[in-house]
Amino acid sequence: MPVFDYDPPERFVAGAVGQPGSRTFFLQARGQGRLTTVALEKFQVAALADRLDELLDEVLRRAGDDVPIPAAQAAPADNAPLDVPISEDFRVGTMALAWDSEAAQVVIEAQEAVAEEEEEFDPSVLGEPTVLRVHISPGVARAFSRRATALVAAGRPPCPLCAQPLDPEGHICVRLNGYRGNSASSAGGGE
Repeated sequence: MPVFDYDPPERFVAGAVGQPGSRTFFLQARGQGRLTTVALEKFQVAALADRLDELLDEVLRRAGDDVPIPAAQAAPADNAPLDVPISEDFRVGTMALAWDSEAAQVVIEAQEAVAEEEEEFDPSVLGEPTVLRVHISPGVARAFSRRATALVAAGRPPCPLCAQPLDPEGHICVRLNGYRGNSASSAGGGE
């Protein structure tokens, strides 16, 4: 299984390219003269940020006073754009998080999506999926989570009625599905 391993990376960020509503999301790791860029879905970025915060909160809760204060805080924000060239190494299918207690680091793995043919699926033909693995400090993980949360929130504004993203070309609101009830007609009154 090909593994892009960064222990630790010089930089690990989430970013997006394109206009809100048609953005492509990426994770990018850089270190030791290498750059790995993997594509993923917006919901995966949001889920990774949420799970990272939950993992870090649980580690801090369990460690109590044993964790130094700087480890509990985010590293300085990295607001720089993604490194170029942005060349997708693979598309992410599944992700995993772990806490390495010996190194006091978060381990993030993003595994390549594997296409499965429904009729004749033979896993031995596909080979092993590619993996991006990064080992980061709790502070870097917090900073990553904050950037990822802001990235997801920077998309299209939500509809005030249904909370779905507003599309600049028009929005079909599920709460206003073309029918507007009239209290007189629903109370038995005529038109």
